[in-house]
Amino acid sequence: MPEIIEIPVELTHFQLPNAVQQRLQFLLDRQDAGEELTQAERQEAEGLVDLAEFLSLLRLRSQRVTKQ
Repeated sequence: MPEIIEIPVELTHFQLPNAVQQRLQFLLDRQDAGEELTQAERQEAEGLVDLAEFLSLLRLRSQRVTKQ
């Protein structure tokens, strides 16, 4: 029998803080405008995208679990 992992209900509402979301959007907008990001900025943007994707998956999983 698989072990049940409890996920806090609060995770269904968790998202990137506004300042972090704005920083990611700023970097993506610069890139979309044709500006070349520095290596550090690219790494930062990639890390923030990974974090945003992870939080989205966690939120979806939490919502699915709480509906059961």
